[in-house]
Amino acid sequence: MSFAPPLYGYDPRGVVVAEARKVSPRVPSLRGLRLGVLDNAKVKAGRLLVYTAEILQQEFGFAQVNTYVKRGFSYTADPAMIRDIAAANDVVITAIGD
Repeated sequence: MSFAPPLYGYDPRGVVVAEARKVSPRVPSLRGLRLGVLDNAKVKAGRLLVYTAEILQQEFGFAQVNTYVKRGFSYTADPAMIRDIAAANDVVITAIGD
């Protein structure tokens, strides 16, 4: 094997093509809002999210806490699930949990 130029390598950064979107407006207070918790189905993510939601509930007193679990961590969330989450919640948290 020769390491003489030219050397070729793989650039893992890739290229992402996405439509620019505005960031949602910041809510003035979390008190009384509906919290969505999206679990990506990794073992540690579920525990982390339950613990985080409990702490947030104590501090902010959400009107409701709704939990959703993706099919698996390597899958994107189903579009129907995303619509349901958006319709039923005011704010959402998620975590990787590695």
